[in-house]
Amino acid sequence: MATREEIAQIFPTMANERFLPAKAEGVNAIIQFNLSGDNGGLFWLKIAEGVCVAGEGQAENPKMTLKAAADDWHAVSTGKINAMQAFMSGKLKIEGDMGLAMKMQTMFNQ
Repeated sequence: MATREEIAQIFPTMANERFLPAKAEGVNAIIQFNLSGDNGGLFWLKIAEGVCVAGEGQAENPKMTLKAAADDWHAVSTGKINAMQAFMSGKLKIEGDMGLAMKMQTMFNQ
């Protein structure tokens, strides 16, 4: 099981190290992550004008919300589980812009 700190570190890493601005052209969106479990929490990524910023808490007006157990999201974000497989098996749930969810796979490298 990932610690709360390991889960929280996923988002700054995504924003600062794994974000591919060229793949996010035209994207202006906030993605909310609602992660359940003792090590979970509320996190968000804001993507606009080729820049990605990470934060904690409930975002205002997210275009998409991803819901998952914190450990399942940790496994996806570290490449142990394929995001599409996790979604198809019900480990990840998406609310809102499904197109953004699909694009998200290309905007961040593993």
